[in-house]
Amino acid sequence: IMPKVKTSRVKYPEGWELIEPTLSELQAKMREAELDPHDNKRKCEALWPIFKIAHQKSRYVYDLYYKRKEISKELFDFCLDQRYADRNLIAKWKKAQKTLLSISNFFTPGYERLCCLRCMQPRDHNFQTTCVCRVPKHLREEKVIECVHCGCGGCASGD
Repeated sequence: IMPKVKTSRVKYPEGWELIEPTLSELQAKMREAELDPHDNKRKCEALWPIFKIAHQKSRYVYDLYYKRKEISKELFDFCLDQRYADRNLIAKWKKAQKTLLSISNFFTPGYERLCCLRCMQPRDHNFQTTCVCRVPKHLREEKVIECVHCGCGGCASGD
């Protein structure tokens, strides 16, 4: 059996021409952020712009499909398959949205504004808790905070 040969031909689904300019612009910003010199920055701070742009792209695709219903399922799946958006992050947002819409379930997981998946992983933080950006503003002792992983200033749903 011969291995599959990868080709550069990608069949774009219907509606791609509507979202392509925005995704191309965000992709160009991503390239700039990757090539940006990180002099006088901590190692983690150099990655913050990349995380923010990745979040923007994922949120854009999520909003187009789930909130505004402007793109088809085929185009949405294409964006996820081609990694224009983060599949796992969108899954958390979708789960939070379903929980909010459910009348029988009063528990809200609070992931509808989640910035990145590392912020909710207990193994990546002190005392096996979630990130400080996941704490609502009214419960924080510090006034200004930034997540060490992604630079988020606060993505708790209660803010």
